[in-house]
Amino acid sequence: MSALPSNPSETGDNRDFVKQSSLYQEFLAEREEILKHKWIESERLGYDIGFERALLDWIRKHRDSWRAARRAQIATGSGDAPSVPIEVKK
Repeated sequence: MSALPSNPSETGDNRDFVKQSSLYQEFLAEREEILKHKWIESERLGYDIGFERALLDWIRKHRDSWRAARRAQIATGSGDAPSVPIEVKK
């Protein structure tokens, strides 16, 4: 038994469905925030911290507040959620 669709157009339809799903859109938005965090922290430290370190650091420091801000913006219908403001340490 093959897991692949017999009709090639089904593959394209499935991809379109996935790309339009709210779960996939949420994944992309979160990934974008992690990549921003990776860039900022890498610049601050002077070397590439890598995706895994950026991911774990972002989850620990920013994920909860980012999700809350995103949910609030989605609920009000005001478009894409902004990035969580970056704390500037003096």
